[in-house]
Amino acid sequence: MLPDWSDPVARYVLERGLRGTLQVAAIAVVGSSLIGVLLGTAMTLPYRLLRAGIRLYIEVFRGLPILVTVFIVYFGLPSVASTLRFGPLTAAGIALILWGSAQVAEATRGAVQSIPREQHEAAAALGFGWTMRHAYVIVPQAVRRLLPPLIGLLVNIVQNTTIAGLIGVGETLETGTRSTERLLFSTGNAHYLSIYLAVFVFFFLLSYPLTRLGAFVEKRLAA
Repeated sequence: MLPDWSDPVARYVLERGLRGTLQVAAIAVVGSSLIGVLLGTAMTLPYRLLRAGIRLYIEVFRGLPILVTVFIVYFGLPSVASTLRFGPLTAAGIALILWGSAQVAEATRGAVQSIPREQHEAAAALGFGWTMRHAYVIVPQAVRRLLPPLIGLLVNIVQNTTIAGLIGVGETLETGTRSTERLLFSTGNAHYLSIYLAVFVFFFLLSYPLTRLGAFVEKRLAA
């Protein structure tokens, strides 16, 4: 049984939920990628204290369940300082950035360190300092190796946006759940199967092409 997309409720779930899901996912993917690549590259610097600080960051946010991070950002930070009070969408984005950047940082560190030492030496022989060497020689090569895990991270972020519904973000699953509650109250029929099937189809159509793209990129890079 496929969802009836002509049903106003199904369209509402798709349109409003899609907007919320994509907003959270876009914030998290961009922030995670930028911060993660920066931290992962900095992990290769010969400064023990800096590396220890970044390692602590990575281990904390990789180890914490994402739900706990969401609650810390949304409920915990405002109790520390009123200026740290965020709306549901922003709080969900920050929490996913903290988790995602820790994943990207670890993957970036491994990718940067996998570049042969000869590449570093050749760039240094051309007169490049550490910053120029990494910006123009090392990181561009490392990014190619990062593409498959970055695509996998995108899939995970899209799937984990469902957690944002617990603090009021109108993402797809949360919108679907509220729709079933309203229908049950107003008509006595919640249409559980139709609505949750629509949610399933949405996430499948969004995630499956990305997983196949990740597999294709990984295969091409390995060739």
